[in-house]
Amino acid sequence: ELPGFYYDSEKNRYFRLLPGHNNYNPLTKESIQYKAMECKRLRLLEEEEKQKKKTTRAGLNSSMLLQKRQLGLLSPTSYCRLVHELKVNCMQRRKIEIHSPDSSVAGTNNFKIIVADVACERIFTVNDVEHGGCKYGIINLSGLGKESLTVEMYDNLYFTNRKVNSVCWASLTHPDSHLCLMGIAETPGCASLLPASLFSNTNPGDRPGMLCSFKIPTAWSCAWCLSPQADNCFSTGLTRRVLVTNVVTGHRQTFGTSSDVLAQQFATQTPMLYNGCRSGEIFSIDVRQRNRKGQSWKAIRLSHDSAVTSIRLLEAEHYLMAADMAGKIKLWDLRTAKCVKQYKGHHNEYAILPLHVNEEEGLLTAVGQDCYTRIWSLQDAHLLRTIPSPHPSSKDAIPSVVFSSRLGGSRGVPGLLMAVKQDLYHFSYN
Repeated sequence: ELPGFYYDSEKNRYFRLLPGHNNYNPLTKESIQYKAMECKRLRLLEEEEKQKKKTTRAGLNSSMLLQKRQLGLLSPTSYCRLVHELKVNCMQRRKIEIHSPDSSVAGTNNFKIIVADVACERIFTVNDVEHGGCKYGIINLSGLGKESLTVEMYDNLYFTNRKVNSVCWASLTHPDSHLCLMGIAETPGCASLLPASLFSNTNPGDRPGMLCSFKIPTAWSCAWCLSPQADNCFSTGLTRRVLVTNVVTGHRQTFGTSSDVLAQQFATQTPMLYNGCRSGEIFSIDVRQRNRKGQSWKAIRLSHDSAVTSIRLLEAEHYLMAADMAGKIKLWDLRTAKCVKQYKGHHNEYAILPLHVNEEEGLLTAVGQDCYTRIWSLQDAHLLRTIPSPHPSSKDAIPSVVFSSRLGGSRGVPGLLMAVKQDLYHFSYN
């Protein structure tokens, strides 16, 4: 940090930056930091290929676990949790081949978002297109169960002129039958509900159209309600307001907020909608009540120091996980409105990045803005694994991931799917 000098770590010495000797100086603080990060990424990739990955807890190995379990020193719950930790640290990366009925679909555009349905049988993909906007597709994961890792990708040639901010699966006619899309078409935003059958390989004439589509101000987030008390409803998080729409009756309800709503999730046991804002506030809305002026309709109110980018309710719905743009991940107890755990190591400065909670395996997964995928233990917030990206770090190469113990359905292959650039990778979990 000496003015007029830069430090070369390879040569272990300082060099003077002489003024006037060159009009263009490629040596900047950012370029030196990027070079150091790239060296670290390549070193971690080399260690993983040599299978030198060690567990983060001392003395944790399969034989020791089994011995302690047989001696009665470990409860069944603790044994299962530690076994999942071992599996996480033993995951190995393999590239997946993407096939498509249309040869122009696979491997031509960069992946931006991948989202799995509830059963993890299909993956909805959003790909960036060179001329602007996004292209949508659905990947069938049934091929992962075979010896060769291959998947089938079906592309939709319509609705390619929008930049997608958020997407979620919706269950209208049957589980995971439709898709909610939030995007920016021109100046106004656009909310669409698409049938998933649009992406099948049947005749184009048999394809149904969009169920609903309407223009709105800039849209940031969306969520579908699975609670029977507010059936067929989805919410859109907009600039300074929340819009809840019933797709069957067309009824809309607006709730004004003091900030942009960047993250949303509905509870399943109650008709409560949880919202995370740019101001750092997290609040809940009971969608059954009529909107009243003022802030009196806000039920639970929590606060982060930075913009909230993702929220996830845990299964019992007593706890809520939230991540912000300061890189902090907190677990909140909704009954006491207090933070009970913090998960350290996540990196974020300005991006809207999702959280992935897998309670069955006791794992929390998040991809940072530094393009590293990190996995924590849900129970004690211990960082279990840091996975480097196969591609050099950049703003347009942040991986999108899906983790499940049954990729491709109930008899599917367990593991982590990672989409980065034009490639899809599978980390085996067995």
